[in-house]
Amino acid sequence: MADWRPGTPPGALQARASLLAEIRAFFAERGVLEVETPLLCSRGITDPAIEPLLVSGGLSLGPATRYLQTSPEYAMKRLLAAGSGPIYQVCKAFRDGEAGNRHNPEFTLLEWYRPGMDHHQLMAEVADLVCTCLGERPWQTLSYRELFRRSIGIDPFVDSPAALQQAARKCVDVGALEGDRDLWLDLLLTHAVEPWLAGQGLCFVYDYPPSQAALARLGESDGHAVGERFELYVDGLELANGYHELGDAAEQRARFEADNAQRLARGLPQRPLDEALLAALAAGLPDCSGVALGVDRLLMLATGETDLRRLLAFAWDRS
Repeated sequence: MADWRPGTPPGALQARASLLAEIRAFFAERGVLEVETPLLCSRGITDPAIEPLLVSGGLSLGPATRYLQTSPEYAMKRLLAAGSGPIYQVCKAFRDGEAGNRHNPEFTLLEWYRPGMDHHQLMAEVADLVCTCLGERPWQTLSYRELFRRSIGIDPFVDSPAALQQAARKCVDVGALEGDRDLWLDLLLTHAVEPWLAGQGLCFVYDYPPSQAALARLGESDGHAVGERFELYVDGLELANGYHELGDAAEQRARFEADNAQRLARGLPQRPLDEALLAALAAGLPDCSGVALGVDRLLMLATGETDLRRLLAFAWDRS
């Protein structure tokens, strides 16, 4: 007989409810509007590193495939372009990938957008929210370049791909794997830099290489082009990812097409472009920054739990 019981105790359910109440009170005090957007959409993400879950057409949907959203970002940007003002959403998001102590294919995401803020201003608001939920604590910011220099003595903007590869192979056995600059930087980040971040408390990392900008604007720092993006780590746990949002429709289309070219090269299915998002950008996205924060991981930090599955009423293996 199947085990019908939830995988988490009542105390964890109560902690989740309290956390969600704190989040909503935080935004209500700041006049940020809560919104809802579709989870099941006609278009998905093109990012080669993220795979959506697909829903086949049925009697009412017709033959078209629909995508369970990996983030509500595209729809929320359509609201911003239509004049919504500052908005946030707490919703389920879905990604076809790892299930384990820090991941579940279905998870709870908090996403919000602040017109008139750049990524540095939004980092300060993210810190306010996290300290509201976890208690006051110091926080710091490090540029991506400074992070690599301080943690492992590598300059990610200057050192050659061969030097990055050599350093990565000292950290992890990758066999005969070959790749580009971003592959070696990703391996160094996960296997050498993130362990160092575990001792840094609440730390924002900002201004990533342009190739990792995704939906962020490009800027300049120390004579190098950068993507105006940030990530938040708390005790080494990646918690949030934010952007000074790109508003150029032509540039965004080019990035989506480049994503699909990478997908093709990797043998992955290409994804249709979200033309509604591109039309919204062309109509005029206000200058804004946005961030997505993992609520389940925030709850891990608030409760001291080390296994995300023990905070979900029904994790993937019980759903």
